[in-house]
Amino acid sequence: MWKEKVSVTPPYHFDRVLDRLSLDPLNAVDREAREVRVPIRNQAGDVCIVKVQALGHAGEPEFLVSGETDQGEMMKEIKRIFQWENHLQDVLDHFSKTSLSAIFEEHAGTPLVLDYSVYNCMMKCIIHQQLNLSFAYTLTERFVHAFGEQKDGVWCYPKPETIAELDYQDLRDLQFSMRKAEYTIDTSRMIAEGTLSLSELPHMADEDIMKKLIKIRGIGPWTVQNVLMFGLGRPNLFPLADIGLQNAIKRHFQLNDKPAKDVMLAMSKEWEPYLSYASLYLWRSIE
Repeated sequence: MWKEKVSVTPPYHFDRVLDRLSLDPLNAVDREAREVRVPIRNQAGDVCIVKVQALGHAGEPEFLVSGETDQGEMMKEIKRIFQWENHLQDVLDHFSKTSLSAIFEEHAGTPLVLDYSVYNCMMKCIIHQQLNLSFAYTLTERFVHAFGEQKDGVWCYPKPETIAELDYQDLRDLQFSMRKAEYTIDTSRMIAEGTLSLSELPHMADEDIMKKLIKIRGIGPWTVQNVLMFGLGRPNLFPLADIGLQNAIKRHFQLNDKPAKDVMLAMSKEWEPYLSYASLYLWRSIE
């Protein structure tokens, strides 16, 4: 058993992180204890459970991180997932001078927290495509419960190799559409066979990742943008086709109708180079 204390540059509002994580029933969140247990696969592919507990507050963020094994590898992953090395004050200063200043004031200190692995993120995005959020979470939960692993009461997404071996009917039985079943299994097969290397993605530019992934059947711009944001932590993505963002903009700017893409594009110019944070804070404003 190892334990490590970590101090993070403020502001960093972990209670808001837990609020957002708790929207997904697969996340092992305890808001009273101010902690989350995170399932991470080590280099050998085994699931390790790492507990992240808040000790401080948004103005003085401090955490106690603990796990069983692989301390160095696990700490590196936790810092990446929770974006502890990115300074939020720069982002907040930028948005204080924009049309989103009120939203950023209200949700100040909310970081961009990543999915626990790029593969998890990609599967979640494919499953969530064109579904209302409630059923999207239900379907993802069925997928993970059927084919993932549970350790110490925490669920971990399956390995791509596991999904690669399934028949489409296995996912149809969970209420996947035929297309969604094909996209999920076919993409997993590409990863398992090595024709798609997820480990290359962190070293590639956003545009190159878009060009590479968009060629895969079932992966469109919205999915790639979400993978860039929540799989890789890229700071400057704004998925124009996202219904949630359209609704949030309509509400914030008191528009009569959902904004057209060219209107959103024009609005978003002043939010660069932190468009991912604009997306996150707009989503938070309607969650």
